[in-house]
Amino acid sequence: MTPPPADPDPLARLIAIMAALRDPVAGCPWDREQTFASIAPYTVEEAYEVADAVERGDMSELKEELGDLLLQVVFHARMAQEAGAFAFEDVAQAICDKMIRRHPHVFGQAAHRDAAQQTAAWEAIKAQERAAKPKAAASVLDGVALSLPGLTRAAKLTARAARVGFDWNGPGQVIEKLHEELAELEVEIAAGDLDKTRDELGDLLFVCANLARKLDVEPEDALRAANAKFTRRFHAIEAALAADGRAPAQSDLAEMDALWDAAKRAERERPG
Repeated sequence: MTPPPADPDPLARLIAIMAALRDPVAGCPWDREQTFASIAPYTVEEAYEVADAVERGDMSELKEELGDLLLQVVFHARMAQEAGAFAFEDVAQAICDKMIRRHPHVFGQAAHRDAAQQTAAWEAIKAQERAAKPKAAASVLDGVALSLPGLTRAAKLTARAARVGFDWNGPGQVIEKLHEELAELEVEIAAGDLDKTRDELGDLLFVCANLARKLDVEPEDALRAANAKFTRRFHAIEAALAADGRAPAQSDLAEMDALWDAAKRAERERPG
């Protein structure tokens, strides 16, 4: 099959490429076999890779990762078109309509808003849209996707509950709850009950997500930063040992702890 020719509209070319890949006769066997369910994990992965490129400030990588994420949108839209549900143009039209609807201060007659006012108005409009959708039973928690990362979903669930007054008054109360959950976890660990330990650990993580929300911190961002910090400091341990001709397996915990502390001090003393 001849590749779709260069097009002054690269998006149209990408849509044509995906159609060719999904062609039932001449397409790619792997692409033809995919379903919404099989592709969804790749979609989530690509979104994280976009976030990673942003965090590293790598514009070249960001361009590439945004392309990979766009491909995921085109892939899902193509499968939906084949099923007679909708096409890419419908996806684009729907988001255009949504953006106009949710920004009446830009595209309508609503008064100008600052960022905080717009956030509140955005959530109010979303709530109205959810209420207008037919459903068997309405819940304040409806619409918080099951596929979200656990910490993010915990923060979003409790943010929804907070709208109707089911919330702690401030970070102090959340910290008190954190101590309570930690004590309960320690009891189950001491008892050796794995099922209850898992349950209490989940409660502890759930409260941590709530504390992040109360502090206006995205929990996944905080955890990614902690992961990066751990990686950076462990690399420093490996580098220090390598300079002595050794690997971590040839060291011990006491020495590696000392090297970890040295890496922490070096980070704190580093200008900027």
